[in-house]
Amino acid sequence: MDDLTGDLTNRVAQSDITVFNLADLWDDAPVAELDIEPFLVQGLMLKEEPFRKAVKDYDFSQHEGEHVAVYCSTDAIVPTWGYMLLASKLEGVARSVAFGRKDDLIRDYYVRALEAKDWSPYADKPVVIKGCGGDTVPDVAYLIATQKLQGVARKLMYGEPCSSVPLWRRPQKKKEPTGPAKAVSANLPTPGK
Repeated sequence: MDDLTGDLTNRVAQSDITVFNLADLWDDAPVAELDIEPFLVQGLMLKEEPFRKAVKDYDFSQHEGEHVAVYCSTDAIVPTWGYMLLASKLEGVARSVAFGRKDDLIRDYYVRALEAKDWSPYADKPVVIKGCGGDTVPDVAYLIATQKLQGVARKLMYGEPCSSVPLWRRPQKKKEPTGPAKAVSANLPTPGK
């Protein structure tokens, strides 16, 4: 039987691999969907006066601290200003507002967060984009993170540091030859021949 009392080395813990976890970007605030249909006449038509009254009577404070996705569940033609009016009422109340359903809001949230992120801490490092980031992380976030990290990282992988899938490695620069330069003779014609 082998002697197993020797020191074990955790090479993953000692490596310079940096883990980027997309799930850390989400703030865990609840997401609410606000359907514009109840603000419309018969759920199908926006008439300015009744619409403004319905907006005025609506309790927007119920969305305090939430991410709010504004959409219309009917086939109504809603002028853009109708959505804009709701967004203006949610300003200062909701954490964020997006057009569409919950998935649209989460996608928009991640796109904005990744565009605003400082990527310099990942410069010239091997980076693992953590897999299984949670149910909240949309696929588009992985694509954007990959593109952003390719601009700064040395190597990209997906998964966990102990079992990752290689994705990309920065091409190595061609090395200049070392040592003395060799003279190159030109093939010039010999005079008189």
